[in-house]
Amino acid sequence: MSTLFINARLIDPEAGTDTLGMVLVQNGRIAAVDRNSTGAAALLSARNIGQDGVTQVDCGGKCLAPGIVDIGVKVCEPGERHKESYKSAGLAAAAGGVTTIVTRPDTAPAIDSPETLEFVTRRAQADTPVNVLPMAALTKGREGREMTEIRFLMDAGAVAFSDCDHVVQNTKVFQRALTYARSCGALVIAHPQEPGLSAGASATSGKLAALYGLPSVSPMAERMGLDRDIALLEMSGAKYHADQITTARALPALERAKANGLDITAGTSIHHLTLNELDVAGYRSFFKVKPPLRSEDDRLAVVEAVRTGLIDVISSMHTPQDEESKRLPFEEAAAGAVALETLLPAALRLYHDGLLDMPALFRAMALNPAKRLGLDSGRLTEGAPADLVLFDPDVPFVLDRFKLRSKSQNTPYDGQRMQGRVEATYVAGEPVYRRT
Repeated sequence: MSTLFINARLIDPEAGTDTLGMVLVQNGRIAAVDRNSTGAAALLSARNIGQDGVTQVDCGGKCLAPGIVDIGVKVCEPGERHKESYKSAGLAAAAGGVTTIVTRPDTAPAIDSPETLEFVTRRAQADTPVNVLPMAALTKGREGREMTEIRFLMDAGAVAFSDCDHVVQNTKVFQRALTYARSCGALVIAHPQEPGLSAGASATSGKLAALYGLPSVSPMAERMGLDRDIALLEMSGAKYHADQITTARALPALERAKANGLDITAGTSIHHLTLNELDVAGYRSFFKVKPPLRSEDDRLAVVEAVRTGLIDVISSMHTPQDEESKRLPFEEAAAGAVALETLLPAALRLYHDGLLDMPALFRAMALNPAKRLGLDSGRLTEGAPADLVLFDPDVPFVLDRFKLRSKSQNTPYDGQRMQGRVEATYVAGEPVYRRT
């Protein structure tokens, strides 16, 4: 069976185009892309395909784009299944147009052994309708003392290694881990922060933090952490990805590292692109994330870095926290927010504000993360996997967090007006979500 998507607004991040056309899917892959409006009959005839065996999907002029590849999703198995399971995370991802989730190892216990990795892989395959690629911890227990068995974990399916927000403080341990990762061809994902300065912080230094009496951290902590990591990259030559760059002060160092030929990429979260430090006013703990929300100047600088390609990846940094963890005084509340379902509509705010065009958005949400992980997805080209999202970028709605499919519903966008909604999500050409 084949599927032909007609009357679609094709978003191609690789070509940088946004045009009307058609996409033919066969055997789970994209068989043809027509941007010349030659007509369905002519497209099928050119490939000796009869119309009787083809299912046509009329997109009605809505956007058809590569499915989102989301690096840094926390699924709370093992250990905290009440916050998020692979089943609930998979449903949320499908509803959000995310066709591949790259899961973090900051579970309880941490995913630091082949046995734990195989457990979560089996659970993901059984319960999740989208693609799941697991990361593993860089050091045992994410304690920063002894590196994990990187080669064995790669053989078990780990696509990257990270201690997440537990910065490896021992520079010698981190340098050895980077050197060994290079010998294995492994990607290391790090959280650039100077841990001494950022310990205990729940806001960014500034007038608001002082007014509210919140423990805060200077944006320089991110710059200092990145500077250290870049120096170690020069020593080791490893493949490195910074999970979140959120301040303007860190951007010149990132630009120099790329210009010097280091194998470095960087990401940022959708929350740091669409929210700022003023949103925590009133001690609203659903806006508490890690690193803390930054100034408006920092936000705009990071958006511009995404536009120019200096920052490569936009991710959800999906971090489920239950009500008991969030309904606390701001300093004590857990950091993090769910974002699998809100990633696309929140990102479309940048499009509607004229800050990023559609191809640039999907370059950062689909193409670049796929390329960094060595995947052939994230593209709208012949031969690529038919992992697709069909969405209407203009439909307005008010977000109700209680309708989210995640077990935890800790979103900062609750009650906010959003614009843009997923109509359908396809993995290997098969629908895994349709809006009803």
